[in-house]
Amino acid sequence: MNPVTPPAHIAMFSVATHGHVNPSLEVIRELVARGHRVTYAIPPVFAEKVAATGARPVPYTSTLPGPDADPEAWGSTLLDNVEPFLADAIQALPQLITAYADDTPDLVLHDITSYPARVLAHRWGVPAISLSPNLVAWEGYEEEVAEPMWREPKQTERGRAYYARFEAWLAENGITRHPDAFAGHPPRSLVLIPRALQPNADRVDERVYTFVGACQGDRTDQGDWRRPAGAEKVVLVSLGSAFTKQPAFYRECVRAFGDLPGWHVVLQVGRHVTRAELGEVPDNVEVRDWVPQLAILRQADLFVTHAGAGGSQEGLATATPMIAVPQAVDQFGNADVLQSLGVARRFATEEATADRLRAAALALVDDPEVARRLKEIQAEMAQEGGTHRAADLIEAELPYRAGR
Repeated sequence: MNPVTPPAHIAMFSVATHGHVNPSLEVIRELVARGHRVTYAIPPVFAEKVAATGARPVPYTSTLPGPDADPEAWGSTLLDNVEPFLADAIQALPQLITAYADDTPDLVLHDITSYPARVLAHRWGVPAISLSPNLVAWEGYEEEVAEPMWREPKQTERGRAYYARFEAWLAENGITRHPDAFAGHPPRSLVLIPRALQPNADRVDERVYTFVGACQGDRTDQGDWRRPAGAEKVVLVSLGSAFTKQPAFYRECVRAFGDLPGWHVVLQVGRHVTRAELGEVPDNVEVRDWVPQLAILRQADLFVTHAGAGGSQEGLATATPMIAVPQAVDQFGNADVLQSLGVARRFATEEATADRLRAAALALVDDPEVARRLKEIQAEMAQEGGTHRAADLIEAELPYRAGR
């Protein structure tokens, strides 16, 4: 630890989804290694993973769908997606007030979905830093994205009720900001994705947002994977941990790559698809419900991905060409960015037929320009600082370091 930085109590807050917890773990591990006392408010299902970093889990009961929930539990509309986070925040806040009643932190870290963290920081009068696992707002974002997306929901009775409930909850806790500004515009944010993945990066306010890039660690605790003898090409197919209920898509992948000479396929299907639903599976196709993704990508020649923020940056960090088949939320934008960078091909799920997947795969893995561009981005990412820079910037915001 930097000898001029006394140990502090730093409190992290997140929700129980892999895509929101995993990006923060190496930063937390580094802060603990520097001598800080870190608590991490998280539902019990992630307590063991958090404890492995050296932080003390502060468990709370969540009403959100769990990490292994059926994707349909999240609904299909914008209000379906956002209402559960507000409801969870309202019921979680009293739990967290009690949990921290005699242990006020010096600084709050929080995932973008953890509304109680921002409220608690306001109540305590301590600085708060958002750890964003995906893209952030740029100048003009409201006019270009948010307003068109919310125009219709805001005109419905349900939409008006959502905003009224949000505003009332904030007011009860002494916060007068509009919910959109409260949720989408933190006073300080560390962005845990590479700048290359950020749309309109040149319009992001660098006084607020700092891109530190991937904070991945060695992931040895997740297990290892060995490239099979004789495998000339390895392709990993994974739609992440949430939106995996796509048996028809997996069948197309088996058809696309299963009979390619010299190719080995690692097919992660999650917990909602059985092997029987895949039909006949050739010997060169390895079917798993979960895989140590980064370990495989370090040896892979191609990554077929849903283009979540975590998977996208892992593909870039390992210089692996990608086929992006987005499923939800920010994945569509990530897929567009990957394609615009010249390192991926993008398909809608219904367009991802075996013939198209195979043609794209063969073109990507043999294209020297794709390989050159990936190496260039990989080098740029290495300069962003990752875990150590994130920890330095967090320490810089501690009250006794920042002059507060």
